[in-house]
Amino acid sequence: MAVGRAARRAERSTRVESEFGAERAAAALDLLELTEFAWHDCHGEVTPPDAVIDDVLALAGGDLAQLVHACRLAVEDARDLRVAAEARKR
Repeated sequence: MAVGRAARRAERSTRVESEFGAERAAAALDLLELTEFAWHDCHGEVTPPDAVIDDVLALAGGDLAQLVHACRLAVEDARDLRVAAEARKR
């Protein structure tokens, strides 16, 4: 069964709000949705894998500007995103 964009947004909302705060959660969720569009255009898949979203959020560290960079890196090269997210976790 396919999960729609609105359902994915709802599933992510609690985590995103805890990481970015209630005031910035909507903007962060909007950016993740834009990332889905870009991912689809570049990779032909509806949404990035959950591991990529995890890496994006880890690399962003609750900062919207960093989220922008992490989302771009995810679409451009998810392997580089993985390396950067792992380095941040150390």
